[in-house]
Amino acid sequence: MQKKIIRIASSLLKGISLIVLCLLVFSILSARVSGGEPTILGYQVKTVLSGSMEPTFQTGSIISIKLGNQQNSYQKGDIITFNMDGKTITHRIFEVKKVNENVSYKTKGDNNNAPDVWTVAPSDVVGKYTGFTIPYIGYVMNYANSKAGAALLLIVPGIFLILSAMYSIVGARKELEAEKVL
Repeated sequence: MQKKIIRIASSLLKGISLIVLCLLVFSILSARVSGGEPTILGYQVKTVLSGSMEPTFQTGSIISIKLGNQQNSYQKGDIITFNMDGKTITHRIFEVKKVNENVSYKTKGDNNNAPDVWTVAPSDVVGKYTGFTIPYIGYVMNYANSKAGAALLLIVPGIFLILSAMYSIVGARKELEAEKVL
């Protein structure tokens, strides 16, 4: 009974690991092919590279953002991801500025002492934070996005597939030999 439980748990763990690995490979390869960020059903995953938003999310975490299509619908307190001077930044809206029909956002990192020196135009907003965070996975994602990491993501699963196939072949051969002896 105990061996059966261990076998089931082992199979389950292998299956989950394989699914996570496949999703990671898909994410990396789709980003490489498209030349941009992988987008699934209007959501993107971003890696937190600095501590400006701690303790809301830790450095090295990944966060999910909903891509923005209503550029003027953000409010004070929303956490937005935007492009500024060639960098992608995620900060909280500190103040919404309205001049005539034009809207802009003053932002601030939760861990920063003062608001940012810039204002964000609605056209620079990429999306809004969804509340989904996974700590430390960002370190893995950053490595996976490097050339060495991408190669490793292709080589390691291939080695596991070859080893698994060899193990299955050896096991099947032993079963056949055992049947011949009987």
